[in-house]
Amino acid sequence: MARSGSGLLVPVNGLGYPPQNLARVVVWEWLNEHGRWRPYSAAVCHHIENVLKGDARGTVVLGQVDAQLSPYVIDLQSMHQFRQDTGTMRPVQRNFYEPSSAPGKGVVWEWENDNGSWTPYDMEICVTIQNAYEKQHPWLDLTSLGFCYLIDFNSMSQTNRQSQRKRRLRRRMDLAYPLIMGSIPKSQSWPVGASSGQPCSCQQCILVNSTRAASNAILASQRRKVYGGTAGNSGAAGTLTVVRQSNTFAGTSLWSPTSTSSGTNNNNISVGGGQAKAEQVQLPQSTANFPCSPVMPSLSSAHPHHALTINGQNNLNRPGTQRISMGTARGAIPPGVPALPVKNLTGSGPVHPALAGLPVCLTRAPKPILHPPPINKSDMKPVPGINGMRRKTKKKHLRRGKNPEDVVRRYTEKIKVAPDEDCTICMERLLMSSGYEGVLQHKGVKPELVGKLGKCGHMYHLLCLVAMYNNGNKDGSLQCPTCKTIYGEKTGTQPPGKMEYHVIPHCLPGYPDCKTIRIVYDIPAGIQTNEHPNPGKKFSARGFPRHCYLPDNEKGRKVLKLLITAWDRRLIFTIGTSSTTGESDTVVWNEIHHKTEFGSNLTGHGYPDPNYLDNVLTELSAQGVGEDNLKD
Repeated sequence: MARSGSGLLVPVNGLGYPPQNLARVVVWEWLNEHGRWRPYSAAVCHHIENVLKGDARGTVVLGQVDAQLSPYVIDLQSMHQFRQDTGTMRPVQRNFYEPSSAPGKGVVWEWENDNGSWTPYDMEICVTIQNAYEKQHPWLDLTSLGFCYLIDFNSMSQTNRQSQRKRRLRRRMDLAYPLIMGSIPKSQSWPVGASSGQPCSCQQCILVNSTRAASNAILASQRRKVYGGTAGNSGAAGTLTVVRQSNTFAGTSLWSPTSTSSGTNNNNISVGGGQAKAEQVQLPQSTANFPCSPVMPSLSSAHPHHALTINGQNNLNRPGTQRISMGTARGAIPPGVPALPVKNLTGSGPVHPALAGLPVCLTRAPKPILHPPPINKSDMKPVPGINGMRRKTKKKHLRRGKNPEDVVRRYTEKIKVAPDEDCTICMERLLMSSGYEGVLQHKGVKPELVGKLGKCGHMYHLLCLVAMYNNGNKDGSLQCPTCKTIYGEKTGTQPPGKMEYHVIPHCLPGYPDCKTIRIVYDIPAGIQTNEHPNPGKKFSARGFPRHCYLPDNEKGRKVLKLLITAWDRRLIFTIGTSSTTGESDTVVWNEIHHKTEFGSNLTGHGYPDPNYLDNVLTELSAQGVGEDNLKD
């Protein structure tokens, strides 16, 4: 059945949150490596809230409610999610939404990936889609939220406006997220580094995280009731004219300032095109001051009557049209972040500047320089001090014949008298039996036995260590959940592929005195094995071959040697869910940063970055690939 009506551009009622003492829906989210907050399921959020009521500084074992999350625990005191088998830590936060929004009703919007399974949208996207759906809009353009997708509710499809590829989407009902009453605390989130307790200092992470922080600041600011207040002089208050766009999608034109005259001293802002019905909202005149007047010459002080027309795009929840002032967003950017226009992750064009929180620039954003100029094969030289130019990997099962009990006993010694402290795996006291008693049974490993790891001295139930090992790669190695010390040789689950490396006669920004090492990774699609999330199911491999770059100097060659070791141990990639596209069962990076921009650093994945080589050495060391692995 066709849906009539038009895309809502700027909502004119409900512009701010209601009073702070009303009910709110709680959604717990974790931060992925690209700075996006991904929501836990409603069942998991209910479980977290129940634990939070009992002990606000306790630990949440996610495997108790979702078997697929058995390796994960959340430490409520530090607000981090910890994966016990790999040692990976990620920040979490407790976010709040209106009871009438999608999470409050248990509505989940999902898109179909290449494997035929369904991937949920981020919660803020889900809320936006549900809002448009309830208002009977026939379509929704997600460009203003940083995605070049057009949602068609009539055909229930998502179209990539760049490639014109269509995917199915669906709306399903699930358990509603938990509801709380009373005053709403500030968002509980402290994103710190995984090992040192300090934020990652590489420009890649700083740019990604600060852009997200600025976006959150803008989204929060537009929810406050800033439109209904007085400006001191009621005669100076302007009028915000909101125009609903026609049903026809009008293309991708950017803002186009025009000048009009009026009988009153008002700032009239119209949004949309075609025939429309105007609705009026009082707006303090101070909010109509744009910080970058050179790109809007008609909005000068010489003209008391201004009009700004935004044509061609569905501006639903567009922050720039609801709150013009950019001071809050710019203030959220840490020092050292380059003030550049930010592009959509899909590369389809500039994101609205308010979303990124960077200086307003209405011109097309510069494109990143991903690759060097064309190079003849004869100009590709071997890297000095490294034999060969290629590595291949096949499916390996190192030490798979070892029993879990044998591995645990190899790295631990039994404790006769256990101390009165918690086992940080099951969160039971060491004086008591393991929390895995009755869940896991192994001959020779009694649930009350306690062991101490040889290097670091941390103590756990032996049965808990066996359970942690069974949840991991079963490669004969252990990693201490507390201090991340690795026992044995840690290997990963990287699919088969090849790695090439050579020197090219070009310089990286910041390294004018040396040539460049180019690394080319190539992994084909295939079938998952028992070590992967869904054995027997196909996995995709997007974006291969992937090109990465290092300076051809002493430290760059050291990093390359360690990356080769990490490749041989299958630690560079893994199979999981893409943080950028949301696609599941696909090849993704595995916690080791790479630089994929050759001649620019617009996205943070390029040069110059003076801290990158030191940071990647630290990341490699955290995976058990340290300088002691270098062979002369």
